[in-house]
Amino acid sequence: VDVDILRDVNGNTMIAGIMEHIEEAGIHSGDSACCIPPFSLNEDIINSIKKFSISLSQELETIGLMNVQYAIKDDEVFILEANPRASRTIPFLAKAIGIPFIKIAAELIAGNTLSKEFIEFKPEELPYFAIKEAVFAFNKFPNTDVILGPEMKSTGEVMGIDNDFDMAYLKSQIGAGQKLNNIKNIFISVRDEDKEEISQIAKLLTKNEFHIFTTRGTNEFLTKKGISSKLVNKVAEGSPHVVEYIKENKLDLVINTTENKQAIKDSFAIRRNSVDLNVPYYTNLRAAKILTKSLISYKNQSISVKPIQNHHKFK
Repeated sequence: VDVDILRDVNGNTMIAGIMEHIEEAGIHSGDSACCIPPFSLNEDIINSIKKFSISLSQELETIGLMNVQYAIKDDEVFILEANPRASRTIPFLAKAIGIPFIKIAAELIAGNTLSKEFIEFKPEELPYFAIKEAVFAFNKFPNTDVILGPEMKSTGEVMGIDNDFDMAYLKSQIGAGQKLNNIKNIFISVRDEDKEEISQIAKLLTKNEFHIFTTRGTNEFLTKKGISSKLVNKVAEGSPHVVEYIKENKLDLVINTTENKQAIKDSFAIRRNSVDLNVPYYTNLRAAKILTKSLISYKNQSISVKPIQNHHKFK
């Protein structure tokens, strides 16, 4: 979770935004999609995050902006880092909410104080969802792997905004260049610890008439759960294998998670060919789960578009 907070010379504070990341901790915050308001955090956790952020700002006596990053595990909040400066998330918040936070912060540094309206602002009560998604240029760099980690790899970002969370996420993915308008055939190959959760995703997908393709381990697990999928060979198992399927345009979406160096090495060709041939790919289970719900929502409703100023009218 990312939080941006402003403080003036009198100690008044304003929480500009509480952004819940889509990807788990361990992926650089600049590479992670994030959402305002938080979509899965309960009220107690949100209140704890606000309390910690205000306490840090008061103790450090920051003037202007400060960014704080948190991790939440089993309803326990951990503070990862606090940066007494503007963060890359603040332009996103300014655009999504319609408040000129950078201008306000500059005025605070010059000695101005926060108005009552800003002190009482509650970003967690936004009546819509805005999702920032990172944009990558992997197609410009041959032989690089697309798996994300603690080193930042993104070169830009886009935003999806909607009253519905699933549709906001779908818009962010389309904005980031993913081709999601005609998804039918979905390839799934995941590490053992993800198989239980992926079975729930696969069940939803098959129920909504998507076609599932899997490698042997995932196929056997899904079969035991009563979920049918078409078996596809790994590259090492010989033709016809998954990379050939990608090259022959037989797959519209790739969901691939790995856990050790050998598995990452073995599945590199899947991810690389997906990038080269512009096939949407997801290497993170949480993102894949949210995308699944978004694709199902997309089957049942059309994408709505309106001026961003219409969202800002809530103020």
